[in-house]
Amino acid sequence: MAKIVAVVTTKGDAVAGGAPIFVEVDAEKREMTAFLLEKILDATAHDLKNGSFILVDHRD
Repeated sequence: MAKIVAVVTTKGDAVAGGAPIFVEVDAEKREMTAFLLEKILDATAHDLKNGSFILVDHRD
């Protein structure tokens, strides 16, 4: 089962949960952080199109 390992967002007050949350002030910085974490965590970044990316580990 896949699991969310991180969230990168521009709206910190709109996100809660058990994964680490990274708040970035603008969309460009948010995207850069998401793609960097994608490489570091060996995860997949998914743009939710609402100001947030989730990073998902699809390994079993």
